[in-house]
Amino acid sequence: MNNKKKALIFFLLILLTFTLSACGQNKNYNVYQETKKAKTINWGVKADTPLFGSIDIKTGQIRGFEIDLATALTHKMYGKSAKANFVTTTANTKIQLLKNRNVDAVIAAMTITPERKKQVDFSKPYFPAGQSIMVAKNSKIKNVYALNNKRVLVVKGTTSIDAVHKYAPKADVLQFDDYGQAFAALKAGQGDAFVTDNGILAGILHDNSGFKLVGGTFTNQPYGIAVNKGQKQMMNKINAALTELRKDGTYNRLVKKWFGNIPGFDIKDIEKQ
Repeated sequence: MNNKKKALIFFLLILLTFTLSACGQNKNYNVYQETKKAKTINWGVKADTPLFGSIDIKTGQIRGFEIDLATALTHKMYGKSAKANFVTTTANTKIQLLKNRNVDAVIAAMTITPERKKQVDFSKPYFPAGQSIMVAKNSKIKNVYALNNKRVLVVKGTTSIDAVHKYAPKADVLQFDDYGQAFAALKAGQGDAFVTDNGILAGILHDNSGFKLVGGTFTNQPYGIAVNKGQKQMMNKINAALTELRKDGTYNRLVKKWFGNIPGFDIKDIEKQ
């Protein structure tokens, strides 16, 4: 055997050893045990979604329903001294951050879908979201079918794109990187309607006048907490903590805190889920 062949075999053996080692590490990695040991959960959250997660200008901190819920879940799972650490995600980055272990779980207005279930595992629903439509107050658009032949603004990586195509196939869909950009485009007259989840639109309406929601919700797309595939123990602990927060009244208190004063938003639909 010549030196070239020996070198090639040696290289292949090193590569195989590294690959097997990496696979073994991935297989044995247990998110629950690691976060329990550190008494810290790194949560992927939104920072551009009023009511759910957005930056408080005065403090520079992220505040919202999901931030409070993630904190309550962390304390329920590991005790009051445990820390909930927040990592900002977007619609396009949240799954990748989870896959790369940059976060331990994602609670970021994330709709449970069959396609996403192929990549991550979801907790039971914690918010009964559905697609809704925001338009200017003087708009004549009344429902999703009226979006045909209209320019509709949506956010990349969300389920809004497929929802609009399904119910208004002739709509001209314009995509943006985040909710702030999409709403800014609506205000600037670059589109006829902005479509996304009802809770997100409620948060935007809370801070802005001159717009309205029309047509109610035209889909049923609840939010769930996402963890990496195979992390069954972490998922079971999150689900158990969610159940306990409902039983002890914490969940309903958070719902009332963040959604109780939104005109036209019925918190009973959230509380009874």
